[in-house]
Amino acid sequence: MIESRHITALILAGGRGTRMGGVDKGLQTFNGIPLALHTLLRLQGQQGDLVGEVMINANRNLAAYEAFGAPVWPDSLPDYAGPLAGFMTGLERCETPYLLTVPCDTPLFPSDLAVRLAEALGRENAEIAMAAAREEDGQLRTQPVFCLLRAELLECLVAFTHEGGRKIDRWTAMHKTVTVPFDQPDDDPRAFFNANTLAELHSLETR
Repeated sequence: MIESRHITALILAGGRGTRMGGVDKGLQTFNGIPLALHTLLRLQGQQGDLVGEVMINANRNLAAYEAFGAPVWPDSLPDYAGPLAGFMTGLERCETPYLLTVPCDTPLFPSDLAVRLAEALGRENAEIAMAAAREEDGQLRTQPVFCLLRAELLECLVAFTHEGGRKIDRWTAMHKTVTVPFDQPDDDPRAFFNANTLAELHSLETR
């Protein structure tokens, strides 16, 4: 069984926020709370207290993020290189055997995310456990920014990104990955809805 002291969580808030008009997405509010802080609080309340330390990956407004009380680290790769740059930053700073990644723009992610990913990773002796959710068309699709990773994958990720690799799916395909479906009757069908625009964020609040 993976224990809480073995998992560090990373909030991914380092994007350009292009589809939100260039605003810093993690600082936009959801029910009156900045998205990144909302994500932090949701991680700290994970079922079974499976998450230990939480870090934030951000590339702008670092002081604002630091005010949330968690360590803040910018990308080690230049030019907003995407989620894998955040993964690499988290793995570089992770002092535990496992890293849990969660984006800042999906405020209803499951409260038992860490528990179910950790159970699957251990059961399958996998290197990566990745969430999957059933979308409106009925298809079960992976949610590649919701991952539990073995910290030992850092060296491979550094090599992949230094060769120009930027696609999460291409990198995870290189490793033993178990997909964890969140499509049970009690699972919220909106759990993995990510707000790419302010209108979508406001819509999610009202729903």
